Parts: sequence; C-alpha cells; structure tokens
Amino acid sequence: VARLLEIPKTPSPSKVTYSDRFIPCRTSSRLHNFALADRPSPGSGSRDDGSAYSRLLRAELFGGDASPGGDRQDSPGSNNLFRFKTDRSSAPSSPFAEKLDCAGGAGSPTPKKAPRKVPKTPHKVLDAPSLQDDFYLNLVDWSSQNMLAVGLGTCVYLWSASSSKVTKLCDLGPRDSVCAVHWTREGSYLAVGTSLGDVQIWDSSRCKRIRNMGGHQTRAGVLAWNSTILSSGSRDKNILQHDIRVPTDYISKFSGHRSEVCGLKWSHDDRELASGGNDNQLLVWNQRSQQPVLRLTEHTAAVKAITWSPHQHSLVASGGGTADRCIKFWNTANGNMLNSIDTGSQVCNLAWCKNVNELVSTHGYSQNQIMVWKYPSMSKVATLTGHTLRVLYLATSPDGQTIVTGAGDETLRFWNIFPSMKAQAPARDAGLFSFSRSHIR
Repeated sequence: VARLLEIPKTPSPSKVTYSDRFIPCRTSSRLHNFALADRPSPGSGSRDDGSAYSRLLRAELFGGDASPGGDRQDSPGSNNLFRFKTDRSSAPSSPFAEKLDCAGGAGSPTPKKAPRKVPKTPHKVLDAPSLQDDFYLNLVDWSSQNMLAVGLGTCVYLWSASSSKVTKLCDLGPRDSVCAVHWTREGSYLAVGTSLGDVQIWDSSRCKRIRNMGGHQTRAGVLAWNSTILSSGSRDKNILQHDIRVPTDYISKFSGHRSEVCGLKWSHDDRELASGGNDNQLLVWNQRSQQPVLRLTEHTAAVKAITWSPHQHSLVASGGGTADRCIKFWNTANGNMLNSIDTGSQVCNLAWCKNVNELVSTHGYSQNQIMVWKYPSMSKVATLTGHTLRVLYLATSPDGQTIVTGAGDETLRFWNIFPSMKAQAPARDAGLFSFSRSHIR
C-alpha cells in the first residue's frame, strides 16, 4: 500500500479558462457617459490624499496623455461599438442620413399610398329629350373616333366629343323607334336595332344607310360587334349572327334563352360571346356551336350588364337586376364562379377599364348610383350620384378615362373617373369653371 501511495500522480492536462467578462478598448470608450470620469469636488484642491493614485488610474483608463479633467477627446479613428447612450455629436456621417431622416428613418414602415381622387361631379351634362327609361334598351355608344351615338325616340343623333357638333343621323319614322345603337370597332359604321326587329347599318360620315337586315320577330334591343360579325338579341329570345359581307340577313341563329335577350358582349379575342336574358341566365357561346358552351344560372334577376376583362383571358363579369343586385365574376374556361358582390341596387351596366384593373357599374333601384371598383379586391374606389332615375346607359371614351351615363331623367353626364394608360395620374377635376350643360339636339 505504501508503494502504491508513492507512485507519482500524472498531472491532468491544464484546462484553459475563458472569462465571461468583456473588456473593451479603453481608448474607444466614452466613460463620461457612464459618469466614471473624475469630477473635481468643492474643496478637493486643498487635499492631496490619493492624488497620485487618481492620476495613475486616469492614465490607465483614458490613456497616457489624459488630461487631469478626464475629458479626453476620442481619436478620429475610434470606433465605439457599445454605447450607453447615443452621442449624436460624434456619430459617423452618411451621405444617406438626411434622406433616411426625411423618409421617417430606415426602420419606419413604407407610407401608405394615398387613394386616387375621383371627381364627384360630372364635367359636362347634355340634355337628351325622349331618352327612354327602359331597362332592356341600349341607346348610347361611344366610337373609337370619339363620336357619341344616342337613340332618342325615332331618331339617332351623333355628338362629336372633339367639336361638340351634333348631327342627326336618321329618323325611323312614326311606326318605328330606336332600341339599340352600337359602333363597329373602327368607328366608321353604326348598327341600329329597331322596335320592328330590323338591324340597320349606317355610314356615319355620309349619314347613309347601307344595309337593312331582318330576321327578328320583335324589337332588337341589344347589339354586339366583333371584328367581322354583328350579333343582335331580341325579345323573340333569339340571337342572330349577321355578316355584312354576305347578302343574306343572317348566317346563324343562337337559341338558348327562354325570355328576352337584353345583354350581349364579345370577348376581346372574338372567341366567345356572352349573352344575358330576362330568364336570369348568363350563356356563353362560341362560333363552332349553335348551343351554349356554358349555362350559368346563379343570378336571380335579369342579366343585362356584361363585361369581359381586357387584362385576363376567360374572365367575364355579369350583373343582375332588382331582385339580384349582385356582380358575379366567372372563369369561362371551367365555368366556375370566382366571386359575387352584393351592390345593394339593380345592376344596369358594367364596363371594365382598359387602363387599370378597375371596373365601373351603374345602378337603378333604389340608389341610382355609379360605382367604381378595384379588381380583384372589389374595394370601392368611388361612388357617384347625380341622376334622379335609373342609370340605364353607359359608354366609355376611346382613351378609357371618361364615361358617359344616361338615365330616364333625360340627361347624359360625363365623368372623369379613370387614369390614363401611360401616366396613370389622378383624373383631372374639371370643376365648376368648365361645367357645361347643352342639348344633344
């Protein structure tokens, strides 16, 4: 046992001990911020007790060239990383400092974009005597050549938005009346639907009728052009396809509605035709079949308001009448309903803006308002009022910035509601100084 006790013990390897203390570089510290600098006290000058120790301590803390007051200035290259408080007087300067301060600081949230201002009053009002208060008619259209066509009783009038000149295009006579007007996409020819069921084509530059096509048994209240084909819907429940290049009145007939056809709109690529009827149905057709490819029956009132999105293929919106009050969005590629918004009033018209992804709706019972919506959120951009009866008619200017609305109060009102395509600046409020009211005939 003694021998075992005499065996030398092997020393264990030494362990390196790391301290958890952080000792900063004293030359870069501002200890006066921590109130550690020596401050002379009253009467301390008479006593020299510990003065040598104090000088030595200051020399160790503040450097060998420290002044007796301990107020040594940092060297230009000092870099103090751990501060008790911010000393703005010696903070490093940055070329972006002023910009960040003006913007609210680098960490501040991005300021919310102000909503676009939409003028609440029309910049022009036209009197339109004998403008019918009939939900099933379509009596106003705006051409790509900036010419407005309006059906008033038995006559069609043209109003130039450039010169304000009014031209009487035609008079159908005492036995007939105008039920619908619609321009070709080029803006040279105007189609007119009549109460006798005829569809007439007029050359607007010569004020001359060039075609008269029959086929409907009663009034033709809605028209729609694509590039070459004119579609007409009637109270006889049928949709006729007219081709003015051939001598026959129509080249095909679509029969799918069980009541009057009051809404028609071709898609922007001319592949699909959407039709709405007083049977509460929205039907989608194509050129290859005389039967609808989609039959959408979710509306609970007549479907007159129809518009296709110019920003997304196969997206169409439809609006229902007084018992429905909803705007519904559909994907025609699969027939799914994407959204439905209750507007609180009869939906009379819909138009999608080509400049921005917004749409405008006009309404009847009970509020007679005009509403601008942002898609797809369907948040309200503006609500406009002024008409005293249902806002039954709607057309958009060629530049996409202005709309004209018509109502049974026999007025046409022009509103600047959309931005331009390039600048997307707020619509200019014309104000009272340019507010004008004149007659369309």
